[in-house]
Amino acid sequence: MEKKGFLLPLLLALGAAMIYWWILSQKEKNLAKAYETGQVLVARFDLPARTVIKEDLVEVIQVPRKYMQQDVYEVRSPSDIKHVANLVTAVRIPKGNQVTQSSLVSLSPEAGLSVKVPPGYRGCILPLENELLKLVKPGDRVDVLVTFDAFMGDGKKEKVTATILQNVLVLGVGSNLGQGMSGDMARNKASKEAADQAFSDKGVLSLALNPNEAQYLSLSAKTGEVAVVVRGLGDIELHPMEIASFRKLIK
Repeated sequence: MEKKGFLLPLLLALGAAMIYWWILSQKEKNLAKAYETGQVLVARFDLPARTVIKEDLVEVIQVPRKYMQQDVYEVRSPSDIKHVANLVTAVRIPKGNQVTQSSLVSLSPEAGLSVKVPPGYRGCILPLENELLKLVKPGDRVDVLVTFDAFMGDGKKEKVTATILQNVLVLGVGSNLGQGMSGDMARNKASKEAADQAFSDKGVLSLALNPNEAQYLSLSAKTGEVAVVVRGLGDIELHPMEIASFRKLIK
């Protein structure tokens, strides 16, 4: 009886000691984890809202994990920095602040077309048939043609076609502004656009034009029928183009 009476308090003491040791070890692990460092992306400069992120606008620094924001872009390999390329700031990110997923949006209508317009140019919207839009991608180059009624030298009216703009940069096709997307995102987006297009025969092509070109495109849309032809990749040459007519073709 005396032995049992001695063992029971001893076992309880050992159990209490083991629980205490486990609690201490967990606290040590949590403390060590809190001060463990990780690499995150921060703004290298003050980034105003609606800034298109390029790799040279951000940098990688090490911070203790306890100070990492919940949805920060963590860098585990050098290629991870590419995840933010071509995303757009939804809010201003001051210099040195962590770049978070909630502070960026994709390069889409939510960000606005203006983020894609090159300096000195204008973003022009051209309605086109949906079937043609499926074959054009952001970044392509196109020529713009207009077909209209012209009075010839003998006073007769004849339809002619003129190439009014060459080597025009395509900024966007519908709601696609060239944003980076995963396979699932691309499929979901394509399904949504297909459903939207089912109720309309036309979509929109966004073009980068200088102010003079924008005026001629607007005039052409009111005067005749506008069409675009897609250039081959890398073809940026300008060519002299004569006005096409059936009279010239037959001769």
